Amino acid sequence: MTTVLVVGQAFKGSLSAPTVSDALAAGVTAAGLEADTVVGSDGGDGLLDAVSLARRTTHRVTGPRGRPVDASVGWLDDGTAVIESRLACGVALLARHARDPERTTTRGVGELMAAAVGAGAESLVVGLGGSATMDGGLGAARAWGWKALDAEGRPLPDVGGALGNLATVEAAGPFPKPVLALCDVTNRLLGPEGAAVFARQKGANVAATRRLAAGLARLAEATSVWNGPALADRPGAGAAGGLGFGLMCFAGAAVTRGAPWVLDRAGIATRLAATDLVVVTEAAFDATSLGGKLTGEVIAAAERAGVPVVVLTPRARVTPAGVTIVEEPGRWRPADISRIAERAVRSALRLPAS
Repeated sequence: MTTVLVVGQAFKGSLSAPTVSDALAAGVTAAGLEADTVVGSDGGDGLLDAVSLARRTTHRVTGPRGRPVDASVGWLDDGTAVIESRLACGVALLARHARDPERTTTRGVGELMAAAVGAGAESLVVGLGGSATMDGGLGAARAWGWKALDAEGRPLPDVGGALGNLATVEAAGPFPKPVLALCDVTNRLLGPEGAAVFARQKGANVAATRRLAAGLARLAEATSVWNGPALADRPGAGAAGGLGFGLMCFAGAAVTRGAPWVLDRAGIATRLAATDLVVVTEAAFDATSLGGKLTGEVIAAAERAGVPVVVLTPRARVTPAGVTIVEEPGRWRPADISRIAERAVRSALRLPAS
């Protein structure tokens, strides 16, 4: 039987990655074909759903505006914890009127990391993406003992907007376990393509964005003894409002792109060898999709394997050579995804219409 590899990912604020994947598979099955289903993520939304977990634990931590939230930690095995940072500091945790990166913190991510170590983690994988924050990861570090002080030596508020008044950073001991950070973007901390380019979607206006960018620059300068300026220039440092930088600087984290990590764990190369067609979907398919995000990585892997690719999307802004784009504007429901997927695979494989 003809096999179609379907790769679903979350439609942020609307549909979860498993929901999208299941809807794609239903459409393939309706066309009389066999679906090989991958739940995808590029390190942000849906990371815990995209990897095979032995178990989950739940921990109460500080949310992005200081109120407690319950966040899950996934365990690949007894010693490897996976943290989806947006579950502690994500924009989806806040109503639209409450989104303000000058008033949000990543402290909960740091608390979640410490909780995982306390629960027996020997190594941590931290997925970045979907954050409501722009505190450079200093909030997370303060959860395990780092201090942020103003010119008078007073502790600063634990929010992104306080970075402009940062005078001194005082170190805690090294983070006790190795950390791997998964980035969904390759932006550096500073500059025209730095973390501040995402400030608007987190709720910042133009003036606040300038202040936040200046605060992140001050953070890089204040951490020069820990190689802050050089770390700020690394790809991924600007992920999650600078949390990528913070994990490198304060926890000694290694950083890698999330989408290849997730797809490798899913055995994508082996599965492509037994596949006749790949179908992947994304809420908005544009140039950024091809810059290390999940859809672009799926396309690249399929091209290496010589397997045709169909991209389903409500909004397309690019059309890569050799890729079939199926665009249907609107707010998709699972039934829409199934219907569009069935029609798309019938067309791609030259099957009769239902």
